[in-house]
Amino acid sequence: MRRRLLSRLALVACAASLPVTLLATAPASADGPRTSHSPAYKSVGYFTQWGVYGRDFQVADLETSGAASRLTHINYAFGNVSSDGKCFTGNIPGEADAWADYVRPLDAENSVDRVADTDTQPLAGNFNQLRELKAENPGLKVMISLGGWSWSTHFSDAARTAASRKAFVASCLDLYIKGNLPVDGARGGQGAAAGLFDGVDLDWEWPGSAGDTDTVYRPEDKQNFTALVREFRRQLDAYATTQKKGKHYELSAFVPTAPAKIDAGFEVPRIMRDLDFVNLQGYDFHVSGEATTNQQSALYAKNDFSVDQTVDAWLHRGAPARKLVVGMPFYGQGWTGVTGGGDGLNQPAAAPAPATWQAGYEDYEALKKLADSGTYTVHRDRRNGHAWLFDGTTLWTYDDPQVLKTKTAYIRHHRLGGAMFWSLDGDTPDGELIRAVDTGLTQR
Repeated sequence: MRRRLLSRLALVACAASLPVTLLATAPASADGPRTSHSPAYKSVGYFTQWGVYGRDFQVADLETSGAASRLTHINYAFGNVSSDGKCFTGNIPGEADAWADYVRPLDAENSVDRVADTDTQPLAGNFNQLRELKAENPGLKVMISLGGWSWSTHFSDAARTAASRKAFVASCLDLYIKGNLPVDGARGGQGAAAGLFDGVDLDWEWPGSAGDTDTVYRPEDKQNFTALVREFRRQLDAYATTQKKGKHYELSAFVPTAPAKIDAGFEVPRIMRDLDFVNLQGYDFHVSGEATTNQQSALYAKNDFSVDQTVDAWLHRGAPARKLVVGMPFYGQGWTGVTGGGDGLNQPAAAPAPATWQAGYEDYEALKKLADSGTYTVHRDRRNGHAWLFDGTTLWTYDDPQVLKTKTAYIRHHRLGGAMFWSLDGDTPDGELIRAVDTGLTQR
């Protein structure tokens, strides 16, 4: 394995001055993305289907914030897998939301093109807005992300045999790549979403090891995941031959930080041949359900999970550096009832901190307001590349622009594939975090 050439202190010190390395990916096409960053780096943001409700984060907000022009990929989260091993959609609480996906009409104010949806158009909702966003940002790719923590339940069953893999992949291509949506009133139908999705992102959490409480996993998942990736690659490539010359459907995966989970579920050299890139878990190293406060997304950490440890683990197992995209959180993990004094880190805590949407989990937009309020003190571990807020009782660990500046310097120095964000709805209305990453990746 190629070893690191800079110490962590030197990397932090030179974060503003390292040259951009233009070897991370293939050159952009002639009609490449209208982005301000170098096309050498991927900038991948997850857009959450459910964020259009409580958070009122619409696809159009990506245009008004300037985020869309700074992204190379949007991963739409999530598509679900049925108990019979097929991609599906519908209006099933907790299982699928076709209303948000392609049925819900948007008014002019919330539309990318500032034109209200009609009652008769076959595609509305998020899907139509993403199509409009692509029209405004030529070269921007949209991927359908399958699974996630809650919807990986049936991945193991779908991947179990050659026949089940073939049927599963065919159903996903039919629904998303070919755009054959179920009819819902005036919406949907054959080819209604054709041309919207440019590839598939596999978010199976996790092959070969435990994920959510109802997610099935088996020892043979490791080999079956390899075969599933191969089947997606085969069917995507075959379909590409029926499209315009030179069309390539991308295939990516979200992959874990823990070495035990990597070894249980991923034949790294084999899957990397078929995947265009992988999005590394760069967060949730520690979570608010733990009894002690800790970092959730440090660049470095001694004898603990970290971004550097994750990158090392994948490189050591044979992944090409140019295909490793580093995940970054647009949210924080928080604890309350913190005792022990000091700066609050690595101290006992009573419970997850109260938050807007979910205890222990808060969007960066809200954490920035806490940092600016004067009630909390911002603490930094500059050597290890992470930050946290503490008011004497409640602690939030998160990434702010200074942390992201250091992480982008790390990406450039180690010639990695780029940056990924979970999730876009956590940023400020003016896209503060995405701008920080964009600036960091173009630093010369």
